[in-house]
Amino acid sequence: MKTALRLLLAGAACFTLATAAEARPLTAKDLATLDRISDPRVSPDGRYVVYSQRTVNYDANKATTSLWLVDLTAKTPAPRRLGASDGGANSARWAPDSKTVYFLSSRGGSSQVWRTEVGVETAGQVTKLPFDVGAFRVSPDGGRLAVSLAVFPDCDTLQCTADRQAADAARKSTGQVHDKLFVRHWDAWADGTRNHLYVLNLDEKRLATAGEPVAVMKGFDGDAPSKPFGDDGEFTFTPDSQSVVFAARLAGKSEPWSTNFDLYTTPADGSAAPVNTTKANEAWDTGAAYSPDGKQVAYRAMKRPTFEADRYRIMIRDVATGATRELAPAWDRSADAIAWAPDGKTIYAVAGDVGQTRLFAVDVKTAKVSPLTGPGHVGAFDVSARGIVYSQDTLASPAQLYSIGFKPGAKPVKLTDANADKLAGVEMGQAEQFTFTGWNNETVHAYLVKPIGFDPAKTYPVAFLIHGGPQGSFGNGFSYRWNPQTYASAGYAVVMVDFHGSTGYGQAFTDSISQHWGDRPLEDLQKGWAHALKTYSFLDGDRACALGASYGGYMVNWIAGNWNEPWKCLVNHDGVFDSRAMAYGTEELWFTEWENGGKAWDATANIEKFNPVNHVQNWKKPMLVVQGGLDFRIPTEQGLSTFTALQRQGVDSRLLYFPNENHWVLRPQNSVQWHGEVLGWLNKYTAAK
Repeated sequence: MKTALRLLLAGAACFTLATAAEARPLTAKDLATLDRISDPRVSPDGRYVVYSQRTVNYDANKATTSLWLVDLTAKTPAPRRLGASDGGANSARWAPDSKTVYFLSSRGGSSQVWRTEVGVETAGQVTKLPFDVGAFRVSPDGGRLAVSLAVFPDCDTLQCTADRQAADAARKSTGQVHDKLFVRHWDAWADGTRNHLYVLNLDEKRLATAGEPVAVMKGFDGDAPSKPFGDDGEFTFTPDSQSVVFAARLAGKSEPWSTNFDLYTTPADGSAAPVNTTKANEAWDTGAAYSPDGKQVAYRAMKRPTFEADRYRIMIRDVATGATRELAPAWDRSADAIAWAPDGKTIYAVAGDVGQTRLFAVDVKTAKVSPLTGPGHVGAFDVSARGIVYSQDTLASPAQLYSIGFKPGAKPVKLTDANADKLAGVEMGQAEQFTFTGWNNETVHAYLVKPIGFDPAKTYPVAFLIHGGPQGSFGNGFSYRWNPQTYASAGYAVVMVDFHGSTGYGQAFTDSISQHWGDRPLEDLQKGWAHALKTYSFLDGDRACALGASYGGYMVNWIAGNWNEPWKCLVNHDGVFDSRAMAYGTEELWFTEWENGGKAWDATANIEKFNPVNHVQNWKKPMLVVQGGLDFRIPTEQGLSTFTALQRQGVDSRLLYFPNENHWVLRPQNSVQWHGEVLGWLNKYTAAK
């Protein structure tokens, strides 16, 4: 076993140290009502950054988003809220003049594009389209907007879609007819519409000109941006503003088992059909970004079809010749987002890296990769002529914005201090990363978070958290759903193992879980638990509960039948109960088919090998089951079946059901209820005797 690697996590200094008398725990309501910073966008001249800040009205059980601005040239940068945000605002994007800011707002009754200017506290409506604008882009010359609208793909006009929707709404019968999958996706039933891109011209007042917007995806059987989580990172204008490039997957009859997204180029005036420029690659291609001189386009690409957790490689294509090469093929990290440096010599990329998520600089000529940020989780970034602005959070701090120069080793400057008042006096549990030898004698990383008010002479109950994905990570970041600080604040020590299959440790490590859900990760969890007990004497192994969601929920069910000895209780949130039923009941079939090694009827042996339902007779530990009624990824029947199996055997169990939540618990008051039920369950079984 390797010696524990102790890391003082960046971000602890973000909070004012309180005296013992002033210190208080982080509550579930604190977590649910913290402001959330996101989406930093730097003006082209590098002077300003505009970003979104989400604020919760707990009593109303909803959140609103506003825009904030920081002058990066000020001696002491200070954020200020833009008055144009009144009525709600998000997705701010700069015009080329570095003065005009476009954004989305629903203040007029639907989501439309609005605009304001630096120094002006009012806003004007730019688009008045019949449907919500889902995402938009400003052309490089500032003369056009590309917007996404949900329309029927066989309609020639927007009015056609409006008329059909009106007819559907007036219909007295309620039966829905489907002749292909998806029937439902994530948390919504298919209604026949597709996200399609339209281009609008802007007049001298920067308002959309009258008339029908230009459809640049007419008849295209696919979505841009993709559903359910796609955004404007999936489409862009060419540098001359004459064409639009978008990532999309042709749906046909194979959409649920295909990850074949391609990059299409289409004239912005709609004069020709989209052309597939990455047809040769049958895996995922996305995120086109043009070099400053317009001669090259970079994008991210996977190599293996139907595998959503494959490594995103950075590809560079010569616009004139079409010659394409992979940048830094030896760099074994997956690029989550990319952007060019102003001089075109560097590409910046965000990637998971051994329990952190860092911003990296990749030299376009030499392929040298250099990290620009230290410990923590970089969530988003933007590049300008003066430098980079990025958001970063840690296990001890929600996201804040920082600016940094282009050279490796440059010192970041903190730009925001959101939640300083709300977190004043809140004590955070100290965290450290440790390693041990796991499956195949390979090094596995994990985190331990100490309870607040830690006393080394005492022993503490343990919350053993198991992450989802399964290709995910419980790393050095701040979560609003599974946050270890909520357990540390309740007096628990927290152990989180990044078992084989986790991201940020190389693609081979990530690959190792496929078709091995029940053995290799379980071995890591067992060895990680043993190592933690041996290393940290303050962990009370007789007062420990295991908790997980999604794949973590699957693993809780698997543990219930195959490794239940250490645990006083279990918590399973939206976890798989019957892998065979899951293979037929879920929506994104590429996931179950890749993970199980084939179609449900061809991979029966592997499905049954690691199927929790086959070990129900061994279940004996108390379990809290949580299920969202709108979770179509792991359908409701999985949670109900889990609860039924427990109840029928007389195992102490409890079902927490949210009819209006999907795979996640998103509503503030539901989140507080969730935490109350989970911590109440743990307290019931881990109280000192």
